[in-house]
Amino acid sequence: MTNQPRLKAWRFLAFGVVVGLRALGLLVRMALPHQPRVLEAVGQLAANERDRVGRYLATPVPLPSTEDSATTVRRDVRWLTLQATAGILAGLLPVGSVTGIAQNVLIAAFWPFLPGVTSTFGMPVRSWSDAALTLATAAAYGLMGVLVVPHVARWYAKVSAARLAPPVQSLAERLAEVTATRAAALEAHGIELQRIERSLHDGTQNRLVAVVMQLGLVERALMRDPAAALPSVLTAQNAATDALAELRQVVRSIYPAVLAERGLSEAVASLAAQCAIPCTLDEHPLPRAPAAVEAAAYFVVAEALTNAVKHSGADRIAVSLRAEDGALVVEVTDNGHGGADDGQGTGLRGIHHRIAAFDGTTKIDSPLGGPTVVRVAIPTGP
Repeated sequence: MTNQPRLKAWRFLAFGVVVGLRALGLLVRMALPHQPRVLEAVGQLAANERDRVGRYLATPVPLPSTEDSATTVRRDVRWLTLQATAGILAGLLPVGSVTGIAQNVLIAAFWPFLPGVTSTFGMPVRSWSDAALTLATAAAYGLMGVLVVPHVARWYAKVSAARLAPPVQSLAERLAEVTATRAAALEAHGIELQRIERSLHDGTQNRLVAVVMQLGLVERALMRDPAAALPSVLTAQNAATDALAELRQVVRSIYPAVLAERGLSEAVASLAAQCAIPCTLDEHPLPRAPAAVEAAAYFVVAEALTNAVKHSGADRIAVSLRAEDGALVVEVTDNGHGGADDGQGTGLRGIHHRIAAFDGTTKIDSPLGGPTVVRVAIPTGP
């Protein structure tokens, strides 16, 4: 009989655990569809905190611009846990100081109308001497606010900044990273020179050879029958026009003139309008970035659109441009069959090399069945 209450207690506890687990599972199922928006909100809170703490400490908090997004999200979530515990406790000090001052001053002023009212520490106020003691308590709260709160605020700001900042790299790690970046920059430069050389050799040069040949035919026609030379002149003129157009195309591929004339947003809008697949542009306000950064972002969009048209089987593409944490972020999303691999083909590898040259990050998410998301972040600051 003595074991009966224990058995009931264990049954009750087991029932509570089962109900709790079911409730937790329900909350998780309800929260999963909103996870991207929740994580985006956490990231925005962390970005605001970096800015606020940087202004308070007069020392900017380093931005995690060279990290992958998963690492940044984990750091932001850890900071939010800190904010929900130590941050709340630290925030209670200034709130408690101001509340204690106001409460005790009001009690000392109005105790004759509310005799026996208790002060902060539960002491009843029934005389002016008790009211004086209450005013002394208010002064103690004020002294705490003046002497303690600034130190706690500065301590917590340093703790928050340390939690939000990326880990400090050792000199060897940074040197290895700079070496890899330099190698990527040299490789990207070499690939670009080879592309320009092929364009000039296979396109423009051949068209100029055709112009020279046509001019030779014109010379012979003029010597034999000047009246019959007109068709050859027109053919030579057309060949020269084609060569000029080819040369302009090569020049535009080096640095599109539309970037200098109309900016990155207009240039990408032109790419989206010319895309063979319906393409939408999600554009946020963008400050002007260095010319090399804008050119890199432009060519990333151009290459990603070309890959999507050739290989994705998509019928819809979305391009997003925005400034985020000191970086220019470009995202190209298509609803194709997925399976894109930056280890296969030169297009996605070219994007990697081009962005690595700027110490930026490239992430390609392309599960089988799609969608495919190409995301790059290019630092815009020094």
